Formats: sequence, C-alpha cells, structure tokens
Amino acid sequence: MRRTGLRGSACIEFAFITMVLVPLLLGTGAAGINMILTLQTIQLARDAGHMYARGLDFSQPGNQTILGDLGSTLGLSTTAGSGSAVVILSGLTYVDNAACTAAGAVDTHGNPSGCTNLGKWVFMQRVEIGNSSVRTSNIGSPLTSGPTGVTVNSTTGKISLSDYVTKAGAVATFSAINPYSSVNGNVSGLPSGQMLYVAEAAATAFSMPPFIGPHATYSYGLF
Repeated sequence: MRRTGLRGSACIEFAFITMVLVPLLLGTGAAGINMILTLQTIQLARDAGHMYARGLDFSQPGNQTILGDLGSTLGLSTTAGSGSAVVILSGLTYVDNAACTAAGAVDTHGNPSGCTNLGKWVFMQRVEIGNSSVRTSNIGSPLTSGPTGVTVNSTTGKISLSDYVTKAGAVATFSAINPYSSVNGNVSGLPSGQMLYVAEAAATAFSMPPFIGPHATYSYGLF
C-alpha cells in the first residue's frame, strides 16, 4: 500500500540535490575555461619573450600585429587601452662599475660618483601592447615624473644610459637573478652589461559571481 503522506518527497529531495549539483557543475565549467585561458596566457608570454629576446622590435606596428594574432584568442589588441589582454615587455640590466663609467658617473680616479643606481636592476626599455588596465607588471614600471623620473622614448620605449644609471625612477622591483660577480676568480651570474628580457602576459579571466570573482590570468618569462 502506498502511503499518501510521502507523495512528492522525491521531488523535494531532487530539488535539494540540484541546489548543490548545479553550482558545482557551473563552477567546474568555469574552472575549465580559466584553465584553458591560463595555458594560452603562458604560451603568449613564452612566444613574446622568445621573439623579444632575439631582437624583434615590438615598437613597430607590423611586429605588434604578429603578437596580436598570437594573442587573439585572449582578446589581445594592438590598440592601446582596448581589448581584454596585455603583454608587457621589459629590458633590464644591472648597474655595475662598468655602467657607471660608460655613463660618466665616476670621479677623476674612475670610482663611481653620482651613480645613483649602482648595484641595482634598472629598466633599459619598456613596451606595452594591449590594455594596460588588465594588470600591472610584477617588476614595477619606470617612473616618468618628478625629479627622479626618466624619459621613455614614446616610439621605441627605450631609456637613455644616463637616465637608467643616474635616476632612481629607472629602478625595477627585481632580484631574481644574481648579477655579475667575480670572487677569487670564480665568475657567476650574468656578464657585466648583459640585458635581461622579461615578458609578461595577462588576460581577463572568465568570472561567475558569486562563485568565481573577476580576476586576470598571468604569466611571465625570463630570457
């Protein structure tokens, strides 16, 4: 005999289960989409860094178009301030005695004098492609205002030797690679005057409030 008091209980149980399963299913789908976006961001940073380190001039519109094609699935645009992705390319160098000498920031005995950035990593170049509001660089940006600011060439993104050696605005927030050093004849780190290339890529990730809030995927490479 069926008990009439239990009629509809299965529907109620299914409704409660659905309240758990549907968000779980949606969250799984969103996480999968963001995983794909993350892999694409990693590949974009890697490709951009390889080309940049090999001397490709990304200040040229034609070369930016190539990069835009590579990042098209992420929404990378070659128009500044538009799109949903950004690529940040930075050329860094370590300021040692040789750099101070080259900039003329030494005294009559050849010792560093007025060489403000001695012993620091500094920007030699900065080029940004895409929407810079998506994410800022992990190593900072050249300061272009105030008495310690540097002048970044609007076309090439390069900073002059005098500026990156003597002005604090060129200092980068970077310490991952040991600079050139020679101790008891043992040389380590990068050779003096060597340029280090950093490629960063970021893209707006898929969001699903309140389960997944707005954020950006990010990747960087050192070359």
